[in-house]
Amino acid sequence: MIRLGKYRHYKGKEYVVIGEAKHSETLEEVIVYKALYGAEDIWVRPKNMFKDTVIIDGKEILRFEYIGE
Repeated sequence: MIRLGKYRHYKGKEYVVIGEAKHSETLEEVIVYKALYGAEDIWVRPKNMFKDTVIIDGKEILRFEYIGE
């Protein structure tokens, strides 16, 4: 289970995770999250990708970093 609350994407924008879900065809676990900017769009991303790391300037960092509730 992923922590609900605010996350910062490695590119700087903030989102709030509102839940987890499963793809209706594949049963793949996805994270449901809402942008905290602009039109506040709602997005989904595979759970393993959401929790993954990225390499930026040779440094490994979290794709989404938890920043609170």
